[in-house]
Amino acid sequence: MATLAISKKRQREQHPVHSVQGTEHSSESRSCKEEDTLFSSSALADSDYDSTDSESSQFSGLSEDDSEEESETYSDTEHTPEEFQNQPSDIKINEYEYDSSDEEDIRNTVGNIPMHWYDDYPHIGYDLSGKKILKPQTGDELDHLIEQSENPDYWRTVKDPQTGQNIVLSREDCAVIQRIKSGKYADKDVNAFNIDWPSSFESEVEIHPLSNRPEDKRSFIPSKWERLKVGKMVHSMKMGWMKTPSQRKKELEEKNDEDDHYYDLWSNEDENDRSRLKMHIPAPKITLPGHAESYNPPPEYLFSKEERSKWQETDKEDRRQDFVPHKYSSMRAIPAFKNFMNERFARCLDLYLCPRQQKMRMNVNPEDLIPKLPQPKDLQPFPTTEAIVYTGHKDLVRKISLDPLGQWMVSGSDDKTVKFWELHTGRCMKTLDFDDKVKSVAWCPNANISLVAVAVGNHVILVNPGLGDKLIVTKTDELLAESSPPEQEKGLVTTWSEYTSDSQEFTESNLRLKVTHSKSVSQISWHAKGDYFAATLSGAGNQSVIIHQLSKRRSQCPFSKPKGLVQCTLFHPNKPFLFVATQRYIRVYNLLKQELSRKLQANCKWISSMAIHPGGDNVITGSYDCRLHWFDMDLSTKPYQTLKHQKKAIRSVDIHKKIPSVCFNI
Repeated sequence: MATLAISKKRQREQHPVHSVQGTEHSSESRSCKEEDTLFSSSALADSDYDSTDSESSQFSGLSEDDSEEESETYSDTEHTPEEFQNQPSDIKINEYEYDSSDEEDIRNTVGNIPMHWYDDYPHIGYDLSGKKILKPQTGDELDHLIEQSENPDYWRTVKDPQTGQNIVLSREDCAVIQRIKSGKYADKDVNAFNIDWPSSFESEVEIHPLSNRPEDKRSFIPSKWERLKVGKMVHSMKMGWMKTPSQRKKELEEKNDEDDHYYDLWSNEDENDRSRLKMHIPAPKITLPGHAESYNPPPEYLFSKEERSKWQETDKEDRRQDFVPHKYSSMRAIPAFKNFMNERFARCLDLYLCPRQQKMRMNVNPEDLIPKLPQPKDLQPFPTTEAIVYTGHKDLVRKISLDPLGQWMVSGSDDKTVKFWELHTGRCMKTLDFDDKVKSVAWCPNANISLVAVAVGNHVILVNPGLGDKLIVTKTDELLAESSPPEQEKGLVTTWSEYTSDSQEFTESNLRLKVTHSKSVSQISWHAKGDYFAATLSGAGNQSVIIHQLSKRRSQCPFSKPKGLVQCTLFHPNKPFLFVATQRYIRVYNLLKQELSRKLQANCKWISSMAIHPGGDNVITGSYDCRLHWFDMDLSTKPYQTLKHQKKAIRSVDIHKKIPSVCFNI
């Protein structure tokens, strides 16, 4: 809008006299005719201001050369406002036509409103008389394109938003706009750096001061509010809320470094891996054919009957060549190659299996890879020679057990006998015969009780062997006699029965009690105190494990649902825990809380046996898939160590009570 005002001001200053005297130039008449086509005739004929403005708009649309010529033509008749004061008084001057101010075009009286409100109307506003100012005709995009290519002044043509007309800016107007855009003054003659500004303070010391007012109290007393503000700032800096410019600059640099960080795809690779990519080996080339592969080979390359028969009898891997040379009269007589597909397939395998890198061979002595084994003498004590052989059983021995003092041993066999042995001499002290195979035997761990539990078929028979101290033997019989008789109740899982003192089993075989179960008993384990023992039944479902109390002759089934195929059960030596081993898991139950405490997972297919260290912190299991697992109860529910070097199935395991050694039977 500033540029429009500048151009209109210049045009009004160039042609004031001709507009006042009513003389019309030929160019002015042409401009009026053009204005008639753009505006309504009534709006142009009502006031001289409109015709004057149309003249100015016409002159503003001239090119730079025309405007210069017009300025030269009217330079002789150009007058200033002082000259108009010297004109005769009979001439009436319109002061609004020669207003040289920088005001905008005031023909449109709609005011300072958004002009897009008139987009949907045929007029663009109202003049001073209140009549509509019609919009000029605007061409389509094709007209604009033609005008852009043909009109050299298109680049400096602007549209007046108040009137809708196109106005061509002069060279001076473009220079003014360029100076304003570059941040300079519009007038090129103005130099803001050479202005002499009055100096309020000078370096010279004056005799008389500016004021003789005494200094304020705050000039020599520290400010309380500044002290509080500084204290807050110091506290913020200590807490890290406020940071110094150097700290902020450092954080900004670190943030920029993080933003510019790119992930290196090969950062984890070693230099050897990267050098491997450079060691490219080309694919192997096909060997060139020789004379024997020719369609007309020399006679010395052709096979005789003996050579052909010998070639056929030789293995394919040992043959010198994979084909029999043939001779043809011409290439047209050569038949199709029957091994073409096989040969192509072999070629593809060569390309696929060809190594694409150089193999770095290391000269390693094979003996250095073998670990250094300890000397046998460092592994002692362990049995090196056969000391005692206990002979007497006629069939497979299923189970052995030692008494708490280590003087006697009991063994059970498939020959339906139980034998008691003296450990140090190997002498058989007593033999008991039963009606079925003996599956398991267990000596009571309490040294004050002389009892042995024997599993025969569906029964668990308690035997007083009568060996050792006679006082302990008689005391055992007294304890069994003092125990309460079994209560006959419905729903019992077992039946307790007692051998009478006058029976042959009591006097000769030393049988004392018999516990009858629903299924065959496969394993027996005693509690450390000797009052409880657990029986493992095979294929009994939820009754696979039954706990018996000797003092009250009572039995109970701890599980209401089956837990799988139970292999064996053991009591914890110190704590009220019961270990139940199934095929793949070992469940540890708390007998006081009556809940599952832990579930050990053995990485095997079938657990065969289980043993607990006397301290209760380690568990050893053997399996039929030749593995021995070592569990640490304080470490994890998975095996701490696994031994896989056995070649046969492990049927039973045991831990020594004093020295750190494990034995197992395969």
